[in-house]
Amino acid sequence: MNNFFPDVTRRKFIKVSTASAALAATPVARAVSTSKNPPANERLRIGFIGVGGRCQQHLDSAARLQNEDGTVEIAAVCDVFNRYRDRAVQKVAELTKQKPIATADYRDIINDKSIDAVCIATPDHWHAKQTLDALAAGKHVYCEKPMTHTVEEALNVYQTWKKSGLVMQVGVQSTQLPVWEDARRRICEGQLGKVVQYQTEIFRNSDMGQWRYYELTEDMTPKNIDWQMFLGTEFGLAEEMPFDRAKFGQWRCYWPFGSGMFTDLFVHRTTSMLAATGLRFPGRVTGAGGIFLEYDDRNVPDVATVVADFHEGVQGFVTATMACEETPLNQTIRGHHGSFVFGSGEVFTGYNFVAERPQVTHDSSIKSERIEVTAPEDTTFAHFKNFCEAIRAGDPSAVKCDPEMGAAAMVIVKLGSESYRQGRVFHFDPQSMQVSDGNPGWANNWETMSAQRAPARHVPGWSAGDKGSKLFVKDYQRLAGPWINGNDPALKT
Repeated sequence: MNNFFPDVTRRKFIKVSTASAALAATPVARAVSTSKNPPANERLRIGFIGVGGRCQQHLDSAARLQNEDGTVEIAAVCDVFNRYRDRAVQKVAELTKQKPIATADYRDIINDKSIDAVCIATPDHWHAKQTLDALAAGKHVYCEKPMTHTVEEALNVYQTWKKSGLVMQVGVQSTQLPVWEDARRRICEGQLGKVVQYQTEIFRNSDMGQWRYYELTEDMTPKNIDWQMFLGTEFGLAEEMPFDRAKFGQWRCYWPFGSGMFTDLFVHRTTSMLAATGLRFPGRVTGAGGIFLEYDDRNVPDVATVVADFHEGVQGFVTATMACEETPLNQTIRGHHGSFVFGSGEVFTGYNFVAERPQVTHDSSIKSERIEVTAPEDTTFAHFKNFCEAIRAGDPSAVKCDPEMGAAAMVIVKLGSESYRQGRVFHFDPQSMQVSDGNPGWANNWETMSAQRAPARHVPGWSAGDKGSKLFVKDYQRLAGPWINGNDPALKT
């Protein structure tokens, strides 16, 4: 196995300290102390770390807030590539008429006590380190998805944030769509009956291979890029390797820095489904796929599927091909009494309720309907503004995508990618926050519940009693059962 595709040892992958796991029960602080927030008449000073790609949209959002109401100030920008730094400085100066501080070392921003918050949009393998450093320095954090690079990092960030009292937003902007909250309410009220599955997807295609559309340029050289800082070898984030423009500019294709569609794309869709259903951490995860077409030195697959089973008795399914785009699946949440069908894509202003037939529901009043819901014009701006407003309010719970949701999504998609890589099925215990290898316990649990005629489990927030979760048992089922000592079970008193 080469240096660009390092082995993931079982001990390194699944180990989470008992002390860290115990912190999972710590409640989230509801308010941030005054010392951690700028006074109401002062701007929220934000430093932007990693300004080469996605962060351009966040700079636009911050500049808009800075110009419209003066609640935000772009205080500093950071990148290991001098051209990205210079471009960001010029952009901010043009948009706001103020020039931010520029640095190649993110620690300059972390150590600046005048900066209130950071926006992190670096490659995935840096997210946890920079987030934890920022929280330790008392700074609020907007971190692009995925929240981290590994499961262990995700749980560490989640547990650290819960103790911090700080605001943190994970950059899944689709959580700003009201459609998910509307679906969540209807699910808890029982419109679908017992929820059994969600299905989601993201299909893309290109003539050059995914993420190869990030242009490589001649000025990407060791002279202009701090390669050691990009790798993070000093902090144990990646192994030493020769400078490579593709590794720098198209890092999503390589395991040391990203996880391809699992963390770039699946996180988006999975997080939306978590928002709609109220589900969080899974119980069992498996992944599949392969590199079936894009043989261009990439590590990550171009076809993949992750299946996550939840303790609430729901299955989550996310799939994609990076080589076929015109025949997507509908994003759907299925229940015993009907399904919510959202369609394909990223932004939804409504969705369909498709009712099951009355022969199943025993309720002829259940009818299919179109449900219209509004959507913000710009979800990226809405998400960033939501982050800033939560800081002003001193309320970490006010964000739409907090680290609990960010960690849950990471556990699902990253265990899925590791299942694909290692050929294992993984189990996850939400109470202890521990990962374990495949065992028969998952199937045995459901078989035991069936044998005991147990009631169905439901998503968090369920308030509909047994609506849509009862079976109408035929009278002849009384004839079923073992004949013990020759006695007919149908004759039981």
